[in-house]
Amino acid sequence: MTDGIDASDTLVIEDMQRWLQRAVIGLNLCPFAKSVTVKGQVHFAVSRAVGFKDLLEDLKNELNALAGLDAKARDTTLLIAPEGFAEFLEFNDLLAQADRLLAKQGWDGVFQIASLHPHYQFAGTQSGDIGNFTNRAPYPTLHLLREESIDRAVAAFPHAEAIFEVNMRTMERLGKAGWDALGVDASIRGKIGP
Repeated sequence: MTDGIDASDTLVIEDMQRWLQRAVIGLNLCPFAKSVTVKGQVHFAVSRAVGFKDLLEDLKNELNALAGLDAKARDTTLLIAPEGFAEFLEFNDLLAQADRLLAKQGWDGVFQIASLHPHYQFAGTQSGDIGNFTNRAPYPTLHLLREESIDRAVAAFPHAEAIFEVNMRTMERLGKAGWDALGVDASIRGKIGP
């Protein structure tokens, strides 16, 4: 993880902010995202890790940082890894190790980790299925979420289980051309490919 933010980190963060605004909030893929974004409670961290060990170390540091702040200051973190993890299934395998890290650090039940990836693919789907794009971010990303924030959001949104189905209908109406028109791809083409 870099101590300062250099030009390429800035570009990665700008790409993620554009994706968050245009896709996640703009298409209402996550009805809870707008509030924390407007309040400035989303932290973007860029990791230069290219392997699991280094990314897990950066994950541990970001979880410590998140735990050390009140949710009003930082509710959630997007840990972005633009330089490695081109294969979605390999990156997805990292989640099991991330969950073990949560348990080992005593954060099980405190935080959840979700994955986002430029080639995200739900089980039982084809790579090009438009529904997969709900979880496609410009770069491989670990989304660190506070359990209590999730609980509050679900309580405020009585039919949270319907979000997935609504998202699938939204994506089907949008189609691949509509997604492409959002302009939410990565500006930096590294090891993750087009």
